[in-house]
Amino acid sequence: MKISRRFISFFLSLFAALTSFFGVAYRDSYLPADFPIYGVDEKAQDAVRIMSYNIRCKDVAGTPASRRRLVALEMILRVQPDSLGVQEATPQWMFWLRRLPGYEVVGEGRDGKGRGEHNPIVYNSGKYRLADSDTFWLSETPDRVSLGWDGACNRICTWALLENRETGKRFVHVNSHFDYKSRTAKREGANMICDLIAERFADVPVVFTADMNAVPGSEPYRIMCGTLTDLRESAPDKTVCFTYRDTQDHADEDCILDYVMASDDVTPLTFRTVTEGVNGRYVSDHFPIYADVQF
Repeated sequence: MKISRRFISFFLSLFAALTSFFGVAYRDSYLPADFPIYGVDEKAQDAVRIMSYNIRCKDVAGTPASRRRLVALEMILRVQPDSLGVQEATPQWMFWLRRLPGYEVVGEGRDGKGRGEHNPIVYNSGKYRLADSDTFWLSETPDRVSLGWDGACNRICTWALLENRETGKRFVHVNSHFDYKSRTAKREGANMICDLIAERFADVPVVFTADMNAVPGSEPYRIMCGTLTDLRESAPDKTVCFTYRDTQDHADEDCILDYVMASDDVTPLTFRTVTEGVNGRYVSDHFPIYADVQF
């Protein structure tokens, strides 16, 4: 049975109202009592909002994806990104992402067409049209399904060249998820992405989103910052908070793994880590982040 986007939008609104009325339905993480709560700000009229979100492929503290997907869609609709890079999107997650009202989704699975986790780019289809896109593997053979170096699993990168329907201005959004285990795979993956940007997109604004599985100052981070600017650091208006949180007994206040970066022709306005959840409910072991920028 085909589910319409209008129905999804209505159901999300109803879902949010019911969870607000009945309270928190499940525990999905530990957060300190004095944890700072950061919400979603109104976007300036001339700004472009770039979002990154690791939505967690499996369960979160025993709560399966099937019970978290509507919270994820509600959060995305609250942020209202112009473009969004998602990590850990399984085929089941992709089914729901494709039903976000007002958005289109591009990207292939890391284990072949439609299989395994995706790093899709979700973009505002009313404002932008897709001019070009591709998914490649972070490996020695990027044009086919492959495991890179000594990585723990296949890793991919998806990019989308988006064109403003009204002005004709273009930018490219690059989205990835680095290996969690191999230092070599992280380093070489970062080098591949920087080479792509330098060789193919030198004349167009670039935004990069990722769960890099690497903290600020690490080797892959330094490689990426040789080509792009970390908007968490450069935005004049920002909230700084860790992005990964252990779902068992503690939250690591130094664990920043998720990034929005950009080329020098992108001007950052704000950077936010959204920690408020949806009526006290959280989707993932990562917080969503976004940056408002101008080209």
